[in-house]
Amino acid sequence: MEIQKQNTSRASIENTRQVMLFNQVVLDQRYIYRGLKRLFDIVASLAGLILLSPLFLVLAIWIKIDDPAGGVFYSQTRLGLKQKKFKMYKFRSMCSDADQKLKDLLKYNEVEGAMFKMKEDPRITSVGRFIRKYSIDELPQLWNVLVGDMTLIGPRPPLEREIKEYTDYDWQRLMVKPGCTGLWQVSGRNSIGFHEMVELDLKYIRKSSVIYDLGILFRTVKIMIMPNDAY
Repeated sequence: MEIQKQNTSRASIENTRQVMLFNQVVLDQRYIYRGLKRLFDIVASLAGLILLSPLFLVLAIWIKIDDPAGGVFYSQTRLGLKQKKFKMYKFRSMCSDADQKLKDLLKYNEVEGAMFKMKEDPRITSVGRFIRKYSIDELPQLWNVLVGDMTLIGPRPPLEREIKEYTDYDWQRLMVKPGCTGLWQVSGRNSIGFHEMVELDLKYIRKSSVIYDLGILFRTVKIMIMPNDAY
């Protein structure tokens, strides 16, 4: 019986890997879509960085006044396409020693799976609560998009500690370049658990197209104006 279970488990893993390989081949063959997506990313991110520069300056001053101890920006190592490591940038929304305090808060995690979310996170500053609510803290990722580490629309890039809990099935979400926003963010965000997020990411990967991307982008703008449950 034990041998049968092991064989079934190995067969399941092998099937998942075969599906991942097939999906990757299909994605790699979509040259026109990938080219248009990258062109749009460059134009949109560059325009956004230029047009939003006055807002960036105001936010930088506000963040420093609210909490002088830390910097304006926060960078974090994330994993992108095919596990490529890169520094992802945000406006700082937490106290300067937030990473050190995380280990004491893990037991209060409010979502299942390889993510950490806590609604009343004590590390968040007063400015941080505002910019998180309207997703303004994510705007520096336009730089990540411009340099090619990220794309505007795609799965969120995971932390290194998160992928240690990934199954072979979960790894499929790393078959495409990570995005600033995606189907998860416009479908419920923090009310959705990790496993549901993976399913939404895989749904996006299967259905991704220029029209689909534009639809998610417009829904993202709407949520920034009328926030959902972001925290």
